[in-house]
Amino acid sequence: MTKQDVVLQTDFDGVGAPIRGKVRDIYDLGDKLIIVVTDRISAYDVIMNEGIPGKGKVLNQISEFWFDKTKDIIQNHVISTDVCDYPHIFHRYSEILEGRSMLVRKTNPLPIECVVRGYVAGSGWKEYQESQTICGIALPEGIVESDKLAEPIFTPATKADVGDHDENITFEQAAQLVGQDIAEKVRDISIALYSKAREIADREGIIIADTKFEFGIDESTNELILIDEALTPDSSRFWPKDEYEPGRSQKSFDKQFVRDFLTSTGWDKNPPPPMLPKDVILGTSEKYREALAKLAQE
Repeated sequence: MTKQDVVLQTDFDGVGAPIRGKVRDIYDLGDKLIIVVTDRISAYDVIMNEGIPGKGKVLNQISEFWFDKTKDIIQNHVISTDVCDYPHIFHRYSEILEGRSMLVRKTNPLPIECVVRGYVAGSGWKEYQESQTICGIALPEGIVESDKLAEPIFTPATKADVGDHDENITFEQAAQLVGQDIAEKVRDISIALYSKAREIADREGIIIADTKFEFGIDESTNELILIDEALTPDSSRFWPKDEYEPGRSQKSFDKQFVRDFLTSTGWDKNPPPPMLPKDVILGTSEKYREALAKLAQE
């Protein structure tokens, strides 16, 4: 694995320093943004020291796929993924930007993560075992790990700063943060987005167990739009349909491969993280590429 295989961060001469998220470098152009998807990977809200080869390009292309497929439900922030449409100062960096970046509308992001769950896994499974609820939503008895829910549920979370942990909250708490009308709107849109995507992915042999969306208010039009990323292996649990079996954890096309390794080390989920071995890095890269290949057939 060479340095050219992995883009851990970007810095462009003549361009202001980006805002760095867990995965994305964001360049503020005033009324627009350029979002560059790096090969960084985070787990349990901690950024790993190693990158995943090609991951940023895969995430960017999967988001582009879903933004196009779901624009009949809600408009999104994408203006262009063609570097030729970016401000001229970025053109000399086209080799880095091509395939891993987007020129997007600038918004005021809502301060919540809009999570939709169609299956019981992760923190949802942990909470169900303790209280038979997920984010305050009461569920039937007898659910086992990875069970499919009768209907998808909306389970919002706080949006933590880099290095901090997101926390699940109730719908009522989300409404206090964004207002009742907006909370109801993003709940209904999130479930509609998830439901459509789940049907599309199912035809390609992928179960989308859960996912999270982010929304923002366009500063110029006051319109609510879908932002950030959409239905990627970073923001979702992707399971192979032909290997699905309730009652256990599932194999996945997402970063669960990394989470499983980290769990095996006994790491306490606080920085610094353990070093990722080469087989985990390359295996994760392959999982991401496989998810893209399956969806690209659609």
